[in-house]
Amino acid sequence: MRTTLVCVAMELRLRSREVSFPRRPLLMGIVNLSEDSFSGDGTADLDAAILNAHNQVSAGADIIDLGGESARTNRGPISVKEEIARFTSFIERWEIARKLTSPRDAAQLWPPILSINTWRLEVIEELIPHGLVEMVNDMSGLPDARRATVCANYRAALLIMHSVGEPKVPHLTTQWDDVMASMESFFADKIALAIAGGMDARALILDPGIDFAKQRDDNLTVYRELGRLQQFACPVMVPVSRKTVIGEVLDLPNPQDRDAGTIACISLAMDRGAQMFRVHNVSAAWQAVKALHALLEKP
Repeated sequence: MRTTLVCVAMELRLRSREVSFPRRPLLMGIVNLSEDSFSGDGTADLDAAILNAHNQVSAGADIIDLGGESARTNRGPISVKEEIARFTSFIERWEIARKLTSPRDAAQLWPPILSINTWRLEVIEELIPHGLVEMVNDMSGLPDARRATVCANYRAALLIMHSVGEPKVPHLTTQWDDVMASMESFFADKIALAIAGGMDARALILDPGIDFAKQRDDNLTVYRELGRLQQFACPVMVPVSRKTVIGEVLDLPNPQDRDAGTIACISLAMDRGAQMFRVHNVSAAWQAVKALHALLEKP
């Protein structure tokens, strides 16, 4: 592999702590509180969801990313009330459950960050003030400054995903003349919008939106040229796990068969400077990033 490791010094500011980079990439474990998960690992059973989160943290997850509804575009949205209820039920029990876990090694963030994956402003406004959620994973692409303002008021980190159009709506025919140039322009605008809404730039995270409004070749281009996003001095989180593009390349229609391809994508993205990965198989990803960090780190 051509060595292009990008080591940009930066900070991620959270409510009561800071994370400094470069360091071993952070792993975001996925906990879907819905049975509609594309990967088949979601559950509406609260006990099962708590156990899943516990196991992911024990396997090395630095972040638990809660999803109240599936991002699949062939499923209709649930109500705001139902999404809030799903999140609240989990959060009320998670603090107790988390205290029964311990970090896998000394480099793991502790306690793990709790993130909510949502595109609804009303959900963010309801949950962030209570103080247990440290991060908002915004799949809406920050259409205006209101989400940023809520996060700024309560010092939560904000993850901005690159996409086009409304969430939960398929964008299967989107064409890009230059996907990376468009992404650079998008993030420049969204960072400025978030700062105008009161955010500290050091509390922002960028997500290139693999598979969202992108075709196979677009996604492959994003992986190859991911290092271009380091210009913004914000951590880059790659939602790498079991993605459609992996299935297309490997001819694997079942997402659960794509973990080896996921590790390959983690390897390339780390080489291009990515600081965070969103994954289903935390244990495999933890082994990969730990080994790769040792291989790529300069003495």
